[in-house]
Amino acid sequence: MIRTRFAPSPTGYLHLGGARTALFAWAFARHQQGAFILRIEDTDRERSTPQAVQAILDAMAWLGLDYDEGPFYQSERMARYRAVIDDMLARGLAYRDYMTPDELAALRDAQMARGEKPRYDGRWRPERAAGRAPPTGVAPVIRFRNPDAGSVVWDDAVKGRIEFANAELDDLVIARSDGTPTYNFCVVVDDADMQITHVIRGDDHVNNTPRQINIFRALGLVPPQYAHVPTVLGEDGAKLSKRHGAVSVMEYEASGYLPAAMVNFLARIGWAHGDAEIFSRDELVAWFDLAGISPAPSRFNADKLAWVNQEHMKRMAPEALGRSLIPYLVRAGLDPAAGPDAGAVAVLLRDRVSTLVAMADAAHYFYRTPAVPRDGLRELLTPAVRAGVTDLEQRLGAVAWTREALGALLKAVAAEHKVKAGEIMMPVRWLVSGTGHTPAIDAVLALLPRETVRARIVAGLASV
Repeated sequence: MIRTRFAPSPTGYLHLGGARTALFAWAFARHQQGAFILRIEDTDRERSTPQAVQAILDAMAWLGLDYDEGPFYQSERMARYRAVIDDMLARGLAYRDYMTPDELAALRDAQMARGEKPRYDGRWRPERAAGRAPPTGVAPVIRFRNPDAGSVVWDDAVKGRIEFANAELDDLVIARSDGTPTYNFCVVVDDADMQITHVIRGDDHVNNTPRQINIFRALGLVPPQYAHVPTVLGEDGAKLSKRHGAVSVMEYEASGYLPAAMVNFLARIGWAHGDAEIFSRDELVAWFDLAGISPAPSRFNADKLAWVNQEHMKRMAPEALGRSLIPYLVRAGLDPAAGPDAGAVAVLLRDRVSTLVAMADAAHYFYRTPAVPRDGLRELLTPAVRAGVTDLEQRLGAVAWTREALGALLKAVAAEHKVKAGEIMMPVRWLVSGTGHTPAIDAVLALLPRETVRARIVAGLASV
């Protein structure tokens, strides 16, 4: 069975790059009818926080990235890591290194002065330290004894064949002097214990992979298949930062993006299925394969995200879009029960806005009496227009309350008062909505109650 995992460190929020990695691992597992595992790599006790863990869980839940097992916490697996380290020491796969930090710094300085790549020189390997007594007062680190000869080669599912010479890899520290295991070691133990078959992660881990493969092989285990996903860059080609959009995934929820749209958008950052731009979560699962991931870095595009989100809003059923809008109406201080059905409002506005926050802002006059700007209206309300609007308000009492009938009445009143239809529609728009930018005014009027429309026109005319 295919088994993938997402293994974030809870030292901050889940950003777009991490969310895309999680999405790819999830989609691959779902496509293969395998298992998706969530593992929290919280061995950095100083920087890991419960708040960050919750932020990760919230973001994954919002995106719909359900996991089959977990979350597993590395902090709860310390006994397992120590047992493996003890076994490696007993088998000669690892050894204690008593080199002090000052000695290590001096070694690196000397190597760099000679133009060499800084690396541990293996001075405490058992064959080199034979007969030497450990120094007193020095707590040793534990190092993995890396092979001296040969190369580490793997066929990366995204980047192709990658090779590292073992001579370029020093003996990795697998446990610090205080006994805490290190990242590269814990990952191997976890991936082995959890039977991970495919590791899909960012390409910033490429340099870690040969070290992990060597530990797998030393333990007599078969490494998983690796797929290193390229970095997400900002629109200017620089590393993604907060100014580009590298903020918490949940900030996109707060900004009014649909989770389905975010999944669509994230998937298209570096992955493609033919010419498909807009697709559902189910279509992603049906289509997803590692071969579709580009080996080249991709760029975040805020305009593309807004377009994708609007396209998803356009394709949603009115009832579903209305349900999605309601929380944003509430956040905007509006009472959804005080106005028309949210689905009808959403359908009317979705061609004009790209987020649910913008939609809620544009919908305010459906749920709250707007303030009417007097100065601008005075210019619009010429004597002929004022007479026409007054006449319209009276005739609204008997007209059929449909968009078609209301549109016909607006045009008829304008014609009877010998003014253009727009000269009647614009002041009515301002009187009813408090803004000059709305969908077609007949459609707006049809969604509001008859008496609400008449009362706003009367009150507005009286104030100007």
